[in-house]
Amino acid sequence: MPKALVIASIGWPLLLGAAVWQRHDGARPGWTTVVYAAASRVCHQLPDRSFASAGVQWPVCARCSGLYLAAPLGALAAWRWRRRSSAREDRARWWLVAASVPTALTLGVQWLGLGEPSNLTRALAALPLGAMIGFVLVRTAASPPRPIG
Repeated sequence: MPKALVIASIGWPLLLGAAVWQRHDGARPGWTTVVYAAASRVCHQLPDRSFASAGVQWPVCARCSGLYLAAPLGALAAWRWRRRSSAREDRARWWLVAASVPTALTLGVQWLGLGEPSNLTRALAALPLGAMIGFVLVRTAASPPRPIG
């Protein structure tokens, strides 16, 4: 299972990029429609909050792009160090909370009406969270099950 998560964390952003690349000449192959539809299940895909390349909107917004681009780094790190002691497992939650702070700040600024973060700011703020999500998912999948109770 951990290996599959690492592969998926690498494959998904590559698939998103390939869908954009395939649409750059105005064509809409059926598989790209499936990718955009799948991405719409987890992302609002608002045009003003999404990157565009060669006039083609990315299948996910800038924030999701940051999450998906960083997740492979965290997943690969967890895979690389999967055999290390699991004494630090409880700290992973705190690292996850800390990694969410930049994204939470951009959301807070927006929701409080203090400003409108740029797409680049949204994507950059999501990088730490994306990496930690990838790390925690792979690390959790690689850990032996804990007894309940």
